[in-house]
Amino acid sequence: MEKDVILGKIGAVYGIKGWLKIHSFADTPEAIFDYSPWVLNLNGKKLTVTVSEWRRHSNSLIAKFADISDRNEAQLRTGAEITVSSDLLPELPEGEFYWRDLIGMDVVNTSGYSLGKVTDIMETGSNDVLVVKANRTDAFGKKERLIPYLDEQVIKHVSLEHKQIDVDWDPGF
Repeated sequence: MEKDVILGKIGAVYGIKGWLKIHSFADTPEAIFDYSPWVLNLNGKKLTVTVSEWRRHSNSLIAKFADISDRNEAQLRTGAEITVSSDLLPELPEGEFYWRDLIGMDVVNTSGYSLGKVTDIMETGSNDVLVVKANRTDAFGKKERLIPYLDEQVIKHVSLEHKQIDVDWDPGF
């Protein structure tokens, strides 16, 4: 199933020849340039672009697209999300998955209590945190839970097939 994956965002214009600052969401920022073509999503409009050149500039990345030759044309692309087809991402080894695969999964504790569904994942620096929207009928009155993604300690099992994450987590938290 082909799905667009957001890999970054277009920042401000750089210079007068159509270069743009690139904010990469990849673990290794330069890895964003390993994927082509990019599909820019700006206010619901999609535009396929090809990066003709890129380079590191200070602590950021800048790029030039094949169809842009001046600052005014580049300005029209600022703020766009950079997406690629999920088919372009490498297949992961058995037992590994992309964070995006966790969104929408059911979270169930070791006692069989349904804690809700994963709506987001927050990076905290030390460990990631699952944002779990509680079920409407939550017996503990919770609307949302923040569950640390600590493999083996809290996260007991992730089943992509059953779209479920088993956790050792008290539903009162």
